[in-house]
Amino acid sequence: MAQLRQEVDPGEVGLDPEALDRLDRHFAQQVEEGRLPGYLVAVSRGGRVAHLTTYGHRDLAAGLPVESDTLYRIYSMTKPVTTVAALLLMEEGRLSLDDPVARHLPAFADPRVYVDGSGDGMRTRPADGPILIRHLLTHTAGLTFAFYHSHPVDALYRAAGLESSVPSGANLAETIDVYASLPLQFEPGTEWNYSVATNVLGRVIEVVSGQPLDVFLAERVFGPLGMTDAGFCVPADQAGRLAELYGETGDGGIEPIAGLPLHGRPRFLSGSGGMVASAYDVHRFTELLRRRGELDGTRLLSADTVDLMTSNQLPGGVDMRAFGSRPAHDEPGNEGVGFGLGVSVVIDPARTKASTGLGMYGWSGVATTTFWVDPSRDLSVQFLTQVRPRSSHALYQDLKRLVHEAAAH
Repeated sequence: MAQLRQEVDPGEVGLDPEALDRLDRHFAQQVEEGRLPGYLVAVSRGGRVAHLTTYGHRDLAAGLPVESDTLYRIYSMTKPVTTVAALLLMEEGRLSLDDPVARHLPAFADPRVYVDGSGDGMRTRPADGPILIRHLLTHTAGLTFAFYHSHPVDALYRAAGLESSVPSGANLAETIDVYASLPLQFEPGTEWNYSVATNVLGRVIEVVSGQPLDVFLAERVFGPLGMTDAGFCVPADQAGRLAELYGETGDGGIEPIAGLPLHGRPRFLSGSGGMVASAYDVHRFTELLRRRGELDGTRLLSADTVDLMTSNQLPGGVDMRAFGSRPAHDEPGNEGVGFGLGVSVVIDPARTKASTGLGMYGWSGVATTTFWVDPSRDLSVQFLTQVRPRSSHALYQDLKRLVHEAAAH
């Protein structure tokens, strides 16, 4: 077990200690008002941790504090990790961005695309071209999520038992076959729609590598990077470190809710959202990206591959908000933000109406965890708590503003 520690005083790396104090006070107030149970925030410059704060509780009922080694369900922050695993296989020549997915998963051999109608009256047509690996990495495959409630295709996902992205009791291979049986929302490669695509990618990794996803990640990513607590389950002797998961109540408070089943290896290995990790693990992974594929003498990926991953890959070079008003697209924070391979990328800081820098990249998880790297300021940031919000909130925007105030002087 490794633990994240502050390595340098903020002033030594050009960060304003008073601004960082304002950041701490802001989020401490969120805890005192009952909106967060507790949190960890870490701000690094040049790879050195210059600000590390833990505050509040990882388990309110038990009175257990947030500590620097607390474990968190990082949900969709799993996606960039799965992306790195796929890119490892790509660099080894075992996978190509332009491989048809059906080359590895035959169930996707004959995709059909939505035309009109709904339910039994839905009309579909054969896709003009195949789903490619790059479409999975960029969420341009035409797949979706069941919980959107915004399109006739996501209604089919719900009818197929995919409200939580996996049919009850199914493993990854069985789940992917269900996805493949459903129509695509649009022609592959033409639009962006945040989706179950990274679960499909996880299964591709299994087939190409010949290993279960958790084993491949442990051997090829977590081990080499020293991500000592990262994985898909929590060992019994470490269970006390896992933060309780909370959900927002209607009056702005929080209450405990059920989370990922992490005690014992899960039957469904979700490359989309199944990981648990500590702040140290997140820092190590973030450093791999910030240093363009190398960490402490271990090179996982070439610099060119990381540059590709962290560059906008959306059709026409547009931002995520360009593809309609569905829930995944219409977040105000998506304006001026494109998507690379597994991470968002700022392509127009002025249009984001937030404290961002050109090329800033990262991703977040549904339980209010986030990380980003800002190359223009040589900053990397993570914020970890365990609250599933009822809707989007201003926490990330506040975090960006307060961090960049500290970096601006």
